[in-house]
Amino acid sequence: MTKLSNLRSRQFLLVFIILSTVFLASCGYHKSGGASNLPPDISTLAIPSFRNQTHAYHVETGLTQAVIREFNTRTRYRVIQTENDADAVLKGTLVSVEVAPVAYDSVTGRAATGLVTISIKVTLTARDGRVLYSNPNYVFRDQYQISNELASFFEEHGPAIDRLSRDFSRSLVSNILEAF
Repeated sequence: MTKLSNLRSRQFLLVFIILSTVFLASCGYHKSGGASNLPPDISTLAIPSFRNQTHAYHVETGLTQAVIREFNTRTRYRVIQTENDADAVLKGTLVSVEVAPVAYDSVTGRAATGLVTISIKVTLTARDGRVLYSNPNYVFRDQYQISNELASFFEEHGPAIDRLSRDFSRSLVSNILEAF
């Protein structure tokens, strides 16, 4: 009799483990970024070059290219050139760009680290005029080292803007997909 009860205990334990595993696997957790909260009829996006309302030269081009690259690599949406053929249009306006010293070199007294801060207005509009996503005040910041030599200062400024563009585009695409 003990062998029979021992066998039933093991069978009960095995069924319990299997049911627990199935239950826990179906709890509703999902990987972020795989789904989209945009309407299902959206499959193509037009992303025209962002407008630049600042005196910063050519920053909007890098921001636009980073957003296009992020949509192409992370989503199922196809980015096209013409706004008339797109299911939705993503427009951005660079509102401000500021560069400020953060840390100073103790020997020379010159700025050693700079902080770039940009503000961007972004709107995603469907073909029928519905606003699918809007953030009138994206603010992003990034630090970069400042060289004492004037020639290398300009070499460091570009990579800082590139990093800022990548960070901005990752956040923007995530926010659009997750409807924040």
